[in-house]
Amino acid sequence: MKYDAILFDFDGVLLESEAAGNRQIAAYLTSIGHPTSPEDSMANFMGLAGADFLGAVERWIGRAIPEDFHTARAEEDARVLEQGLPAVAGALRFVEGLPASLPRAIASSSSTEWISTHLAHLGIRDAFGDHIYSGREHVTRGKPAPDLYLYAAAQLGVPIERCVILEDSPVGVTGAVASGADVIGLCAGSHCAPDHSERLRALGVTLIAHDFDEVARLVA
Repeated sequence: MKYDAILFDFDGVLLESEAAGNRQIAAYLTSIGHPTSPEDSMANFMGLAGADFLGAVERWIGRAIPEDFHTARAEEDARVLEQGLPAVAGALRFVEGLPASLPRAIASSSSTEWISTHLAHLGIRDAFGDHIYSGREHVTRGKPAPDLYLYAAAQLGVPIERCVILEDSPVGVTGAVASGADVIGLCAGSHCAPDHSERLRALGVTLIAHDFDEVARLVA
């Protein structure tokens, strides 16, 4: 490995949750009179969390979010937490093939409960130990600020300049590039449109991978 540590985003990098989540958001917004396609949802909301996500939805529909939006989201989250979601193609093989001594962490906008539960469903919970970090729980400023990645690197005891980050969303890529690490823009998830790599390159990413075989070559 040419790096001393690897930092993973989670949704859309290891877990096929971006496509499923954005389908649900699009369906809900369409049902309340704001026609929205999954592609619209991914273009406007992907990678956002908390107040940033809610603000983006309100700007899209031009009004306050109806209260039952939160109920619909909570019900969908509960369903997928119980049933699980598939891994991004090649992700499990890649994680399982990492050298046991290589420090690694998850740095995600999702909650640690969400990440840990889905890692357990995927059978790779032990691969990350205690190094699961949430932009909601571990830093004041989540993505697109670089703080979460800087925090994760510090917890691993590895200088951020010696880390490589796997990110898929424009929001996450913005924070990853700002952190000073090398960044691989991952376009392996089913949510990634044909022009996704160009969106990431426009944000400063120079390393692009369309599958985990390409990731393996870039980090070797």
